[in-house]
Amino acid sequence: MSNPIKTALRNGLFRVESGWDALVGRESNPMYCLGAMSWYFFWIVGASGLYLFIPYDTSAARAWDSIQYISTEQWYWGGMIRSLHRYASDAMVLTMMLHLLREWLIDRYHGVRWFAWFTGVPLIWMVFASGVTGYWLVWDELAQYLAVGTAEWLDWLGIFGQSIARNFLNREALTDRFFTLLIFIHIAVPLFLLFAMWVHILRINRANTNPPRPLVIGATLMLVALSLIYPAQSHPPADLDKATSVLNPDWFFMGLYPLYDTKGPAVAWAVAVGASIFLSLMPWMAFRRKRRKPAQVSPPNCNGCGVCTFDCPFGAVVMRPRQDESGHQKIAVVQPDLCTSCGMCMASCNRTNPFLPSQKHETGIDIPDFSFDLMVKRISARTHGLVGEGRVMVLGCEHGSVLDHLKGPSVGVLALHCTGMLPPSLIDYILNKDLADGVLVTACRPGECFYRLGPEWTELRLAGQRVPKLRGAVPRDRVRLSWAASTETKALAADLAAFRAALADLPKPERPETTKRRVAE
Repeated sequence: MSNPIKTALRNGLFRVESGWDALVGRESNPMYCLGAMSWYFFWIVGASGLYLFIPYDTSAARAWDSIQYISTEQWYWGGMIRSLHRYASDAMVLTMMLHLLREWLIDRYHGVRWFAWFTGVPLIWMVFASGVTGYWLVWDELAQYLAVGTAEWLDWLGIFGQSIARNFLNREALTDRFFTLLIFIHIAVPLFLLFAMWVHILRINRANTNPPRPLVIGATLMLVALSLIYPAQSHPPADLDKATSVLNPDWFFMGLYPLYDTKGPAVAWAVAVGASIFLSLMPWMAFRRKRRKPAQVSPPNCNGCGVCTFDCPFGAVVMRPRQDESGHQKIAVVQPDLCTSCGMCMASCNRTNPFLPSQKHETGIDIPDFSFDLMVKRISARTHGLVGEGRVMVLGCEHGSVLDHLKGPSVGVLALHCTGMLPPSLIDYILNKDLADGVLVTACRPGECFYRLGPEWTELRLAGQRVPKLRGAVPRDRVRLSWAASTETKALAADLAAFRAALADLPKPERPETTKRRVAE
């Protein structure tokens, strides 16, 4: 059974995203690009960090002065770069955590997706380590508080030969060598982070790491404005001979330190490590339905065109040299541990054609649990008996808006694994065989697709911009594409009513007398 709390949160997420769609447009919705925005903020942090490294003085006596100089004497440039560095770091933490929450709510973290989720957990530690060491480099009172607290936190583990906290007993104990080591760590950790981010998206085909241009411009202007209005400021310089005074912490990076102060290192470590282990194991703790069988290739019907490899969202289909006497050089091979059974590969196969003269419609690659032949038969069955004006066949995604409530004397519905598994030739087939007067294709909103790329591929195929294309002779006024999340049931019903009204105003198509409606099951 589904979790009612999670369902309520997911519906709330979809409503928030609907608001963003209305405000900035679907293409620029930041909720659809949280991962890509994290990449963008990383590059801002990296570029601004390189600039700040140039004037930085790696000595205990002058570290604070070097940062203070560019913040005050060069506030118009150096100060703004420092503020950009700080606020872009905070923004990366925010988008990273929102990305994690969103993937959990949409259930895109278990099954074959475990790798991206599992490798994402170490990224959290690396991001926080980068941020905390960056605050140390300022060497103000906040840095002193973080340095002493972190040292005592690490000393509690008892794995170091000597106490780390002894380096902060007094001014004489702190040497310039510490800052040289610190800046090395602050540079090395982000480099490891970059490599880990690459590993994180390794199993995702066509991973988007570049946000849309309007979103980039808007985010950049926001960071620049924030840097000018509320520039990053240092606390008074650190003094190890006295305790720190009132601090203004960055809660994006320092949320665990008050817990350490009040409950001690054992509780702080238990929370940090326990949360990380829990997150890492979530893909195997998730309640989910039985995994569907992966796609299967039919060697006699595969001509090695390779289109299925381009359309697979997770790189589960690859081309391999062919060893038989078919005359084709390559054949598609499915990697079962990466396949989500979305069916996009089946829709892309050039053998997915309901018009081919055959008792059974066989394709080069198919989904065993929902084969193309079964899809044709179900469409014929769902359209059989439709009466009245404006007969419509609704084809949609099982993860989007519920379709059953749309059924009626003039409306047939069929839910697919993903709208991306719908071959355009089936739309042609429905209209050509007079199975319906119109076809309404409904898909999850782009960015909310359970299988990532279903809405995009469907839109491009129907527009004739991606193979397989919807045939040019198919009347476009009898085909409609409607985006609908699971919370937009009423909107989809209204769109269907408007579509049927539009169909009623169209002249009836002229069909050959030999055209007969067929029932396949």
